[in-house]
Amino acid sequence: MTAGLVLVFAYLLGSVPTGFLMGYFSGVDVRRAGSRNVGATNVARVVGKKQGLITLLVDVAKGYIPAILSVWLALDDAVTGLVALAAFLGHLYPVFLRFQGGKGVATALGVFLAVAPWAAAAMAGVFGLIAAGSRVVSLASMTAAAAAPILLWMFSYPTYTVGLGWLIGLAIIVRHRENIRRLIAGVEPRFRFP
Repeated sequence: MTAGLVLVFAYLLGSVPTGFLMGYFSGVDVRRAGSRNVGATNVARVVGKKQGLITLLVDVAKGYIPAILSVWLALDDAVTGLVALAAFLGHLYPVFLRFQGGKGVATALGVFLAVAPWAAAAMAGVFGLIAAGSRVVSLASMTAAAAAPILLWMFSYPTYTVGLGWLIGLAIIVRHRENIRRLIAGVEPRFRFP
């Protein structure tokens, strides 16, 4: 019963469309502006850096809160993995936006901060290095996603966590397919960091 409730909570919290709400309250539908994505990068570009930062932090929390709740409740490792996955999939396929969500990078970070903090810190480091060097957020996101299962394995996290890294990493890369096309064409926008 507890596991089922936490799974539902994880999906519903993951479904909260933070970026869409930030745009809505600023009079902008981020799904029709910029890259048409509800993630923090697009929100920062088309609405403002403050709203982008709020989107980033809330999206991280959407992954962290359900996963850490599962850990605190001492639920089975496999259940915790499913809870983490439910929060992530809620962001990708939110019930509140007709299942058209974001790419999941920030929510994935929140998940791994809860279940694999050392590897999450290393993933953030990979992201930061690539982002600083290229100024292309999508490239940094995909590189960190690809590194996730390797880093989880290197830090000796349980098999279920490494498997979660494979699933989430692959999903993030697939969600970036339009970015991959733009990168190949040389037209992917660069982000101006403050």
